[in-house]
This record gives sequence, structure tokens and C-alpha cells, in this order.
Amino acid sequence: MEQPIRLKNNGQISIVLNSQKRKTYTKELPESKVVPKAIPPEHAALKDIEEELGALVGMEEMKKMIKEIYAWIYVNKKREEAGLKAGKQALHMMFKGNPGTGKTTVARIIGKLFQKMNVLSKGHLIEAERADLVGEYIGHTAQKTRDLVKKAIGGILFIDEAYSLGRGGEKDFGKEAIDTLVKHMEDRQHEFILILAGYSREMDYFLTLNPGLHSRFPLVFDFPDYSIDQLMEIGQRMLQEREYTLSHESEKKLREHLHHVKNNLSPNSFSNGRYIRNIIEKSIRAQAMRLLMQNSYDRHDLMTIRSNDLVFEEDD
Repeated sequence: MEQPIRLKNNGQISIVLNSQKRKTYTKELPESKVVPKAIPPEHAALKDIEEELGALVGMEEMKKMIKEIYAWIYVNKKREEAGLKAGKQALHMMFKGNPGTGKTTVARIIGKLFQKMNVLSKGHLIEAERADLVGEYIGHTAQKTRDLVKKAIGGILFIDEAYSLGRGGEKDFGKEAIDTLVKHMEDRQHEFILILAGYSREMDYFLTLNPGLHSRFPLVFDFPDYSIDQLMEIGQRMLQEREYTLSHESEKKLREHLHHVKNNLSPNSFSNGRYIRNIIEKSIRAQAMRLLMQNSYDRHDLMTIRSNDLVFEEDD
């Protein structure tokens, strides 16, 4: 008796009973659980952005989300090309977190990515706060807000401490700014991206001020405070970029200071990355003054920040 021959092709198993008869059974082959880690070469935009994100300390969840947004937009375009339904979800975002946690930096990176993907025509970032939107008389606020949106067309309008727009109550012109923003988010939702940023608790309250706000921010990102190790890494990276290094004693002193500050300041009053940047910049100036007075300029001295060079905000 002739033995059947089994051939596999594109998920089908063909059983050849003899040279004249062929019977085909369709069977799904096991899906591979291995997802390629390397970015395919055609996604140069994502590769560039991933390199920029890689330079940021921490924020692993944020990095993952940005890549997922890229994948969602890209696959939607492929679905359109295949004649399938593609989502047209608005990309307005909310960034929640304390000062100095990288919100503005990430907004700039998102602008670059969306420009490279042709989601935004320019990808520029317009930064604003309450004073840039709220006017002094009836109708002034709406006009100022419309002007800001116009400047942001093709890019991102980033409003920091956005909750301040709702602090004045019903008669405050901030409410007019919110209403104007909501209207433009709907009317021109694919022409610009609005990112509202601020403290987590205050932003949650802000969303309750207008019934249309919450549903218009499909993307909400939390920016956690940096740990001591992450703050030290940020400081070390800043110094390396400037070709400086910390002595053993200054590194120990800086770490102890950060522990003290983190344990004694309220979370909202600690400026995270901004705090460590200020220390580094002030300490570099203090080191320059010390070297000037010592008249000592050998390579090692020029590069080394010593413990007595460190300048903390409480020392000012």
C-alpha cells in the first residue's frame, strides 16, 4: 500500500494518498511566541526615537507606550492600504507627575516622532501656561487661546500646570480657556496635539471641570519621581557630557544629600531632574572658582568635582 506523503504549506497540511488523489486539511500551525527584538530596517523613525528615549533615565513604561503608539499608527496605515477599517483616534495626551520628571522632554520627542510619521506636518512644540491663555476681559481669553492653537497647528501645544485654568471658579476667565480648548480639540483634532501636564491629583480634579475633557484624552501618562539611584545616574550623565567626574567623597556626599532631601521635602516641592541639574551647574562654577584661586589647572583637577565644590540649594 502506498504511504501518504504529508506536505506543509502556509498553514495547510496536504495528504497525498496516491498520484491521482490529494486531500487537503486546513490546520492552524502553532503561533510563534518569539517576538523579534530588533526593529525592522524600514522603521528608521522608530529607531531614531528609541535612541533618544534610551538617553533618558528611567521611564520604562513611557518608552514602551511610545513604541506601542508608533506601532498602532503604522499598522492602521497598513490596514487602510489593505482596505480594512482603520481607527482615527485623537492623540491628545495628559502627562501627570511632579516637576523635573521629563514631561517637556518627552513631549518634544513625541513631536519629532509624529513629524517623521507624517502624523504632524511640523512636529514643533509650543509651550504655554495660564498667563498665555487667560485674558483680562470677556472674549480676550478665547482669542488668546485660538491664537495659541493656531501657532501649534502641525505640532504640539504643551500646557504645563494646566489645572491652574480651573482655580478661579465659575467667574474666572480660565473656564473660557478650557471651553475654547475643548472645541478646538474636536474641530481640529487631527491638525495638532494638545498635551496637558501637571501634578497627578490636581490634574484628576481638573478633568472634572468640563464634562468633555476626560474623553478627549485617550492617552494618559504617569511620570513617577526619580529614585536616588536614577538621580545619581542623571547627574553622572550630565557630568560625563561636560567631561567632568565626581571624586569618591563628592559622590558619597551627593548621594547622602539626595537621601536627606527626598526624605524631608514633600513630593510636590522636589524638582527631581531639575534639582540635580542645578546642583551640577552650580558645583561646576564653584570648582572653577576654586581652581582659579589655587592657580591649579592640570587635567585631573580640571575634570574633578570635589566634595567642597558641591553646592546644594539649602547652602545658597
